[in-house]
Amino acid sequence: MKKIFSIALAVLVLTACKKDPVEHEHEPEPTPAPTVGNLMVEIEAKAGTDSLIFDTKDYVNANLDSFKVTLLKYYLSNIVLTKSDNSTYKAEGGYFLIDHKAGANKITLSGVPIANYKSISFLIGVDSLRNVSGAQDGALATSNGMFWSWSSGYIFAKMEGSSPKSIAANNALRFHVGGFSGANNALRTATISFGTNSANVSGSTTPAIHLSADIKKWFTGANTTNFATTNVIHMPGTSAVNMSANYVNMFTLEHIHN
Repeated sequence: MKKIFSIALAVLVLTACKKDPVEHEHEPEPTPAPTVGNLMVEIEAKAGTDSLIFDTKDYVNANLDSFKVTLLKYYLSNIVLTKSDNSTYKAEGGYFLIDHKAGANKITLSGVPIANYKSISFLIGVDSLRNVSGAQDGALATSNGMFWSWSSGYIFAKMEGSSPKSIAANNALRFHVGGFSGANNALRTATISFGTNSANVSGSTTPAIHLSADIKKWFTGANTTNFATTNVIHMPGTSAVNMSANYVNMFTLEHIHN
């Protein structure tokens, strides 16, 4: 009996002396490094080297015709960014309506892969697929005043104003440029190189690409516009194609904020 009691006592003592298991604190999982960021594009309307002033300021085109501007709107879409290693990223699903008079001149792209980018290109207008896709919303809503009909499609770029040389009623200038098929295709792709600069997208900063759009370039380049003979464009055709061949060159890089 004493022997059994001694064994039980020894077991009890050994059990009491055992240390409680130590609970190890789990290290928090490291936050994954971001792989995408944001990028902004801002476009300033200009007339030559001067900021464009609507309604009151007179300008002169390459044909020496004076004119005023009352409206300047255009679509940008299918934006492609080229990285420093020459690979590219295409922004998905972006259709942006720039309306300079209304102050709608900024584009923000999200989900852009982290990289240094050396150029940007975009379509001026709305691609043929969206032109025949039926009623749409957002920037492509027909209420934006940038749509003709389901057969003619979207107005890609619109400039309105006046000139003493115009023989239209009230000396009006109305250039509504569009057309997406065959000989009437006025879709144009503009590419702007950043030269020695780059837009550096990271997870913590949003670079801003500042461009200018020169209204005078609408009327010179591939074709010089005479307001006495070309003052109204309101449908797809040769005049619209010729003007789009000019304004594709209106964009210039001003600077980049990283």
